[in-house]
Amino acid sequence: MNTAPVFAVVGHPNKGKSSVVATLSQNDAIAIALEPGTTRKRQSYPLSVDGKTLYTLVDTPGFQRPRRVLEWLEAHSVSASDHNDTVRAFVQQHQGDGRFTDECELLAPLLDGAGIIYVVDGSVPYSAEHEAEMTILRWTGQPSLALINSIGPDDHSETWQAALGQFFQVVRKFDAVRAPFEQHLSLLRAFGQLEPDWEQALDQATHFLSEQRKQRRALAAGMIARALKDMMSFQAKRTLTLEQVSGTSDHTLADELRQRWYQYQRQREQALRIEIEHLYQHQHIRRQEAELEWHSDHDLFSEDTRKHWAVSKRYLATAGFGAGAVSGAGLDALTLGSSLGAGALVGGLIGAAGSYLYGDRFTLPALNIGLVRDGLKTATFGPVQDSQFGYVVLGRAVDHWWHINHRNHAGRGLLDLEPADHHWLERLDKKSRQTIQRTLDKCRKQQPLDASQTHKFNDAIELCLSVYDDWRLNRT
Repeated sequence: MNTAPVFAVVGHPNKGKSSVVATLSQNDAIAIALEPGTTRKRQSYPLSVDGKTLYTLVDTPGFQRPRRVLEWLEAHSVSASDHNDTVRAFVQQHQGDGRFTDECELLAPLLDGAGIIYVVDGSVPYSAEHEAEMTILRWTGQPSLALINSIGPDDHSETWQAALGQFFQVVRKFDAVRAPFEQHLSLLRAFGQLEPDWEQALDQATHFLSEQRKQRRALAAGMIARALKDMMSFQAKRTLTLEQVSGTSDHTLADELRQRWYQYQRQREQALRIEIEHLYQHQHIRRQEAELEWHSDHDLFSEDTRKHWAVSKRYLATAGFGAGAVSGAGLDALTLGSSLGAGALVGGLIGAAGSYLYGDRFTLPALNIGLVRDGLKTATFGPVQDSQFGYVVLGRAVDHWWHINHRNHAGRGLLDLEPADHHWLERLDKKSRQTIQRTLDKCRKQQPLDASQTHKFNDAIELCLSVYDDWRLNRT
């Protein structure tokens, strides 16, 4: 099969067709509204990975006069063998007929060979009008499956299951807004079983989508790692002449640079949010997150935020021991091992004790004014002196990633990010903990990372995503 499969999503108006298209095509730009008639013309939405189109979804208008259409078909058909030709004749004869504009639009892609995805609202009762729609679709002879997408609070899905089973080869419940990723793949596999010509193409599609999901997680980890390095190492600077120094108090200068430092951190974090959202093809998310305002109870730099997003004193002690032990190991090397590991032990104890004792504090950068050079002075604020800052940023970033990773493109609700209530980082293995702590320490000291250190840090952040994902899913 040289061409990618095409699926036409059809059904009654305002029953979730566009939501299904948005989710299965990973396109959050598709208009979804509560009022009927949002979709008036069929529109195609291909899903591509690495430039290869895996399949195309066609969003169609809803049936308007299905019983009238069926009456016409039955009046012009001689036997079951001519059903497809009769549907084609109806479309040809009624093109431009305002009474059947929507029916012609939704039937056209089926006559061109598209598979049928029939969407019904399982929260409303089954009726004879729906039966007319399903009969028309069956007349096309195309491979078909039905999705029960319950929109309202009532549940008539059992009745729907019985009715749909008489017309469609596959019937599934599918919540377009909340369906997990595996359900998307399951639908593709089901269509591959219905149409042998599509089986290979849809097997490849499920493979590509699964690989894409893994690649996105790795890329997201790299984005978070880069943001952490940027934010931990950032230093606000200002160069002053002697005249400026004499006319500017340290307090005024500290205020100016502090605000510049805060602004950078907020902007860099927001840039990371957008980067992650665009990676997952979410271009139109409305996001609500505790604003990073100084003196606010939910400030990135506040004690309240640290308690939510940073880590426990026990974790800091463990991570501190690992990082300290690495620096202490240098003493062993210098003494050619004669210290019998005492350097690593002492370094580890110092690191652990420091992390444990200062676990309830959050040390912010201080203002530094450099010595006069060529008639100039340099004032700096930053970098951050406390690795807990990195854990706050990491916790917020991982939680945001998790919501984006599990958000379907049909979702139009506000993305409300709230602090976690558990120190999930404690589930990391010791080596990853040490890697993260050691890297945060190097960044705040503005020490460069080589390629190997960067790779290990990215891997540790990716493991954070995996651990957090498992933890969140096990809670539900």
